[in-house]
Amino acid sequence: MSSRPAVVKVVPNHTIVFVCDIQTRFRTAIHGFDEMVMTVNKMLNVAKVLDIPVVATEQNSRALGPTVPELDITSLGPLYLGAVDKTLFSMATPEVQKILAERDIKSVILLGIESHVCVLQSALDLLSLGYDVHIIADGVSSCNKEEVPFALARMRQAGAQIITSESAAFQLQMDSSRPTFKAFSTVIKDEKERTAQSLQTLLPVKSSL
Repeated sequence: MSSRPAVVKVVPNHTIVFVCDIQTRFRTAIHGFDEMVMTVNKMLNVAKVLDIPVVATEQNSRALGPTVPELDITSLGPLYLGAVDKTLFSMATPEVQKILAERDIKSVILLGIESHVCVLQSALDLLSLGYDVHIIADGVSSCNKEEVPFALARMRQAGAQIITSESAAFQLQMDSSRPTFKAFSTVIKDEKERTAQSLQTLLPVKSSL
């Protein structure tokens, strides 16, 4: 008898959010940059409500600049574990792996750029390290939008889960009876229009994932 494939879900109390290389020099180069930032801010707000840690990376920040100020990342307080400068195209640097090792992490939620370079290599490395990886499809992009569906397909082929910000958020909240639901619901309502805008720009209906 063949075994059924494992069902991979976001594990709410063992999750971390990774924000990949959303830096100032990329602002005018990336397709749908503003909409991607909207999605990342939405997930940061969800992380704040649900007490989920966040790590950012910056690719060669001396040349490419810091994380863009549009991201409301410092408001996370101690949940924000810092920005790790890197030259690797993967987020799985020794510094980031140390952060993961210090926590009981099972699920990594991954957003950022570029989908076919740093996001892809991060996902492959994190999968090889044994983590469940969840790519927020309306929270990743590339300079050339045509790269994105191929990158998402490659990550899915490797075992990553491709989901939307809304789906990830509700998996993290998990139960409407939890005391965080009122604040969570407010975030979802406040983000409704921006969510629709991001989906329309980054995930057009004709896209085949």
